[in-house]
Amino acid sequence: MSRKRVLIAGAGGMGSAVGLLLRELGTFEVDLFVGDSDERRAEAAAAWIREGSTRRGTVQAFHLPAALESPAFEEALEASDLLLDCLPGREAPRMARLALRYRLHYANLTEHVRETNEVIAMAAGAEQGFVLQTGLAPGFIDVLANGLFQRFCQENQVAVAEVMQMRVGALTTTARPPHYYGFTWSSIGVATEYVEPATVIRDGVRTTRPSLSDRETLTIRGVVYEEALTSGGAADLPQVLAGRVNRLDYKTLRYPGHYAWVQSILDEAPAGVDRADYLLRRMEREVPFVDDDLVTTYAAVEGRTAGGELRRIEDARVIRPCRIGARTLKAIQATTAAGLAESARLLLEGGCQGICQQSQIRPTDFLSGPFVSTIYGPS
Repeated sequence: MSRKRVLIAGAGGMGSAVGLLLRELGTFEVDLFVGDSDERRAEAAAAWIREGSTRRGTVQAFHLPAALESPAFEEALEASDLLLDCLPGREAPRMARLALRYRLHYANLTEHVRETNEVIAMAAGAEQGFVLQTGLAPGFIDVLANGLFQRFCQENQVAVAEVMQMRVGALTTTARPPHYYGFTWSSIGVATEYVEPATVIRDGVRTTRPSLSDRETLTIRGVVYEEALTSGGAADLPQVLAGRVNRLDYKTLRYPGHYAWVQSILDEAPAGVDRADYLLRRMEREVPFVDDDLVTTYAAVEGRTAGGELRRIEDARVIRPCRIGARTLKAIQATTAAGLAESARLLLEGGCQGICQQSQIRPTDFLSGPFVSTIYGPS
């Protein structure tokens, strides 16, 4: 069995989860370097991975400075094959530059559009692979939807579709007024996606729409959700499928009542303030963090067959916390880390070179891989 060396930047819940998945479910043995600006947190994450896994391989913690580098960080960079970026999205350009300098493969989780475009510009033509926005949404949901689109076109002998829908909700198992919500992941990420514009396709043309607009309801397995446009989740599909899909969008699922509460807060924001920051501070003050979570995903493609018949194919899943090794991962941890771990496998096996966005990942390879198929279930 081959041995790989992976540097994980960020020792929070996602960094810890992807380390555990790589050790427990990988088709290769792995040595891990786990870094964080808080060295004690890095050490705790390394111990959590090491003691929660039955597989061989070293797990070494190191201090990852908030700026510049350190001898321990440089040593980890020089020793690694791949850098997995689990830091806040604003750090993506910095981590990508280091991956380029040390000739490492690179993958990240961020939904931030500006930072993603910066990484694309700097890593174009790189010899190593750079897989971007490869978590849950963006990430898994885009690969799944693109696979449905390819299947729809092949089965119905067409090259276009009317509708592509991508929906994801990272939710608590219960919801109470007035916010009908609980944080199960990054509060910063939630506030950002509610405020930044969403990229969509309308009438075959790529464009933007305000986040929190186009609210509708959707019922999955008997549960009613409210959906609204949010930023980042569509990855590069609006650019790639413009002209081939008449209407494409990504929406976040929430329990009914949540979006009205969020909008009421944004309507109270004073003129001239940073709306994302204002919303973040209000939500952190009023919304609790909750461990008991679930993740709901839904993707659909609809259009006309070559014979003119209207057809629709759908994929709906509900993922709950799961046991990996000696640890139980929250649903949001497992689903997000699975996409990153699967992309790590593709990079380490030579499946990507240069910039690789979600539309460029082969759906069959990704969805049937050991990490995604274990967490999400078989396609």
